[in-house]
Amino acid sequence: MSPSALSIQLRQLEDRLGHALFERRGRTLELTEAGRIALQHADAIFAAGAELVSTLKGRPGSASPRLPPLRVGSVATLSRNFQLQWLRPLIDRGDLQVILHSGTLRELLAQLGAHQLDVVLANDAVPRDRAAGWHSTLLAQQPVSLISARPRGRRKAFRFPEDLQGAELLLPGGQGAVRAAFDRLMQAAGIVSRVLAEVDDMAMLRLLARETGALALVPPVVVADELKSGLLVERCSIPQLVESFHAITTERRFPHPLLGQLLAAR
Repeated sequence: MSPSALSIQLRQLEDRLGHALFERRGRTLELTEAGRIALQHADAIFAAGAELVSTLKGRPGSASPRLPPLRVGSVATLSRNFQLQWLRPLIDRGDLQVILHSGTLRELLAQLGAHQLDVVLANDAVPRDRAAGWHSTLLAQQPVSLISARPRGRRKAFRFPEDLQGAELLLPGGQGAVRAAFDRLMQAAGIVSRVLAEVDDMAMLRLLARETGALALVPPVVVADELKSGLLVERCSIPQLVESFHAITTERRFPHPLLGQLLAAR
C-alpha cells in the first residue's frame, strides 16, 4: 500500500473513531493515548481471529476475552514483597497480562507521561502537578525496623538508639524520606555508627543483611520470608519511622479498566 493511500485510510479511521491516533513529533509519528487503546483492541481482534481459525481446525484455545495489559512501573527502592502483595489479585487472572518495569522515579514518570505505563509504584509521593496531571494515592504504610542475622549467644533486649553507637549499619540510600528521618534521629541522639553500605535496591539490602552481621534498616515486609524462617530477626521496631507506598497516576481519558479497582482496594 502506498504511503498516501495509508494516510487516507488512517484519517478515515480517526474520523470514524472521533480521536486522533497519531501525533507528529519532529519527523516521526507517535501514538496518542487513543492510538494506544486502539492498538490494544486491534491486537485483541487479531488474536481472536487466530483463535477462531485454531478452533475450526480442532485446536481450540482460551475463549475468554482479554483485557488490555496493565503496565506497572516500580522504583528500584520498592519492596518486591509489597509489589507482589499489591499485584496478587491480578496474578491468577486468565484475561490479563501484567507488564512490570523497574527504573528511577524520573524515568518512570516520563514513561507514565508518555502513556507507556498505567501506574508507577514508589516510596514517596510526587507533588501534584496540573501540567503533568500527576496524582499520588497512598496505598499502605509499613513500620520500619532494624533487622539482622540471629546474634550468637543470649540475645539481650535492644536499646534504641543507645545500642547503635559504633554499630555496623546497612542503610537505604540518602534520597528517601525514611533515611533522612533516621539520620535526624541519630543526630539528635548524638549517635555515631559505621555505615557499612548504602543500598537503594531492597533486594540487595536483604541479601546483605543475610550475609553480614550488620543491622539493616528496612520495613519487615522486605524480609518477610527470612523473618518467618528465622534466618533474620527483628532487633528493634522504630515507631518514629514508617515507609509509605504510593501509586502515582496521571489524568487519562482512557484509564485501564482495572486501575480504579486496584487503587480503591488499598
